[in-house]
Amino acid sequence: MGKTVAQNRKARHDYSIEDTVEAGIALTGTEIKSVREGHVNLQDAYARIEHGEAWLVGAHVAPWSGGNRYNHEPKRDRKLLLHRGQIDQLAGRVKAKGFTLVPLSMYFNDRGRAKVQLGLGRGKKAFDRRRDIAERDARRDMDREMADAHRGR
Repeated sequence: MGKTVAQNRKARHDYSIEDTVEAGIALTGTEIKSVREGHVNLQDAYARIEHGEAWLVGAHVAPWSGGNRYNHEPKRDRKLLLHRGQIDQLAGRVKAKGFTLVPLSMYFNDRGRAKVQLGLGRGKKAFDRRRDIAERDARRDMDREMADAHRGR
């Protein structure tokens, strides 16, 4: 993974991610310039498979500052570039098991291509989130105690 442009921090909080997939994304000229400047928000975005194609829905790419009246629409649906086998596999898992495709991050790979990391996730309930927070706090306390013991306090 190269330079990360945007991350969806809320995704790992709201979903338990089972699997991840890297997808290319089809962007227009002003969109890619805006993405390179880091003006992307994946907060309420999700991916949808429709008619054998994968689409990124709800991602906000701010209009490019150097653009004119032909600038892009900020919240338009953007096509994700995946192999046919990947699309079919994801579509089957989303339909059968109640998973959701959530964008986790957008980044540029080593060749300078914009990529989106999709997570195949299942929505968490409130008690799942509380359990995750309690486990994280317990782990942090244990690490702190171990560090203190290691220092000889």
